[in-house]
Amino acid sequence: MIVIQGTIVINPDKREQTIEACNTMRAATIVEPGCLGYRFGFATDDPNVLMVAEQWESDEALGPHMASPHMAAFGAAIGEIVGGPVDVTRFEISSSGPLFG
Repeated sequence: MIVIQGTIVINPDKREQTIEACNTMRAATIVEPGCLGYRFGFATDDPNVLMVAEQWESDEALGPHMASPHMAAFGAAIGEIVGGPVDVTRFEISSSGPLFG
């Protein structure tokens, strides 16, 4: 499994534009083959920190996503939204299971 997790500091004046771009991106992505999870949210201690969490079955699933038209459109939208550091990391997970239970 591939997990992508990160934060993007947004321009506070672009919050509504950020939400719109994220909702559009999520709707297009969650129907892609191999997408196990795709979420955006804001940090509870800073409303200008956008949090990203993705789960993919494999690199073979992630590759087409990264080359998709909606990824290109999202990249262009985010370019106008970013107001600070971007920190996104890719993890390869060999096993996973519930934290509780």
